[in-house]
Amino acid sequence: MNTNADLSLCRSAAVLVVDDESGMRSFLQKALEKHFGLVEVASSIERAEEIRRRCHFDLLIVDVKLPGRSGIEWHEALQDPNRHSDVIFMTAYAELDTAIQALRAGAADFILKPFRLEQMMNAVLRVLKRRQLARENFLLRREVTRYLDADTPMLGDSSVIQRLEAVITRVAPTPSAVLIEGESGTGKELVARALHQQSGREGPYVPVNCGAISPELLEAELFGHTKGAFTGADRARDGLFTYASGGTLFLDEIGELPLAMQAKLLRALEQKKIRPVGSEREIPTDVRILAATNRKLSDEVKQHNFREDLFFRLNVLTLTLPPLRERAEDIPQLAHYFSRKLSSDLGLPAVPFSHEDLRAMQSHSWPGNIRELKNFIERCILLGHLPLDELRTPELGAQAHAAYPSCWPLEEVEKRHILRVLEVCEGNKSAAARQLGIARKTLDRKLAGWQESAETSELDKSLDHDELERLA
Repeated sequence: MNTNADLSLCRSAAVLVVDDESGMRSFLQKALEKHFGLVEVASSIERAEEIRRRCHFDLLIVDVKLPGRSGIEWHEALQDPNRHSDVIFMTAYAELDTAIQALRAGAADFILKPFRLEQMMNAVLRVLKRRQLARENFLLRREVTRYLDADTPMLGDSSVIQRLEAVITRVAPTPSAVLIEGESGTGKELVARALHQQSGREGPYVPVNCGAISPELLEAELFGHTKGAFTGADRARDGLFTYASGGTLFLDEIGELPLAMQAKLLRALEQKKIRPVGSEREIPTDVRILAATNRKLSDEVKQHNFREDLFFRLNVLTLTLPPLRERAEDIPQLAHYFSRKLSSDLGLPAVPFSHEDLRAMQSHSWPGNIRELKNFIERCILLGHLPLDELRTPELGAQAHAAYPSCWPLEEVEKRHILRVLEVCEGNKSAAARQLGIARKTLDRKLAGWQESAETSELDKSLDHDELERLA
C-alpha cells in the first residue's frame, strides 16, 4: 500500500479469490487479509457461487482455467446487474484470444501467472480506485438534484466565527465524530463541509438529511439492500455508508431519527460494520461521522426522544453555531457576498447598500438566520430595490407604512426620512448627517425648525414631539 488512502480503500473492500491451486489460494488469502476487510477463497465456480449468494464482494480474483466451468463462463457473477463485482482474471497461458475473451466477459483487469505480489496489489488498487470513482460520480449526480450552498464560504470577522474556524482547523484531521448544533439556517452544513475539506480524507463527502427520508426507507438508504429485500427492491443497491467509504458521512437533522434506527446506527458506529437490508453478512466500513441538529440533543435525551448511548457516541465534540442576530457585525460582509453571487447567478444588477440599509439589516432579528438573509438579498435583486419595511418590527412597520401618504408634500417626506435615519442611527446626529449627506448644522437647523412649527402643523400631530425636542 502506498498511502493511507490506499489502506482505507482496501480496508472497506471485500474480496473473493477463486483458484483450483491450494498454494495460490493460500498465498493470496494470507497476503490480502493484511489489507482487506474480508477475504474468502474457493476452489471452483460452484463453491464460489455458494459463497457469493450469502455475501457481496467488491472484487473477484478468478483463475481462467478451473475444473468444470472456466472463470470466463461464470455468467452469474459477470452478468449480475444487481450485485456487480469487479473481476481480475488470472491465467498461466499468455494467449491473446484468452485475454480478449476475458475482457469481453467483463474483466476489469488481466494478470499473467506467475506474478509478484506487488503486481497483483497494483492491479487490485487500480480496480478499486475505478470503483470508487464510479461511486463518486453517482454521488455527484445525486447532489446536482439537491439545492446546496456548497460554494458559500464561512464568512465573518466576528470573534465567535474566528474561534469556530480555529476549532475546525484543529479537529478536522482527526477521525473523531463531531456534533454540530444550531438553529435552522446557521450554516451547519458549511461547517461539516469545512471539516471534511480540511480532514485530508480521500473519500467523498456524503450528506444525508435524516428528516427528509421516510423511516421505512432510511435503513436501506444508509446501509443498502439486497434484491427483493422489500417491496420495490427490484435490484440490489449500495447504501450511503458504502458510498462514503474513506470519506465523511454527514447526518443532517439526526434528531429526526426514529429510536429503532438510532439503535442500528449506534451498532454500525461501534462495530464499524453495516448489514444491508436483507443480507446475512456485515460489510466493514471506514467512515468519519459528522452529525447536525437544530434541537438540543441533551434535552431530547432527557425526554427519551434520543438514545443516551448514541448521544455519547456522537458527542465527542460539539460545535454550537450562533444565530445571526448574535453576530450582527458579520451581516454587511455576508450581504455584500450574497449580492455579488446572486446578481451573477440571476443575470441582474446588484442592489447597492447604503449605511442605513446595512444598519437596518443588522438591527433585524433574522429568525431564519443566514438562509433568510440570503433569500432577502435575492428578493432585493429581483425587485431592484431593498424592501426595508420587511426588516422592521411590527410597530415600526406600521409607522413606516403610515409615514408616506401620497398627499404629503416633498418637505414632509424629507422630514419623515430624516427622522427615520436618526432612529436607525440611535439618535447620533453626526452619524445621521453623514448618512444623509448633509452638514451637521443643517440637520440641527431642520430639527429646530420642525420643533417650532410642530404645534401648528396639522400633519405633525402624528409625530413624537418629545422625541423631536430631545433630538433638537
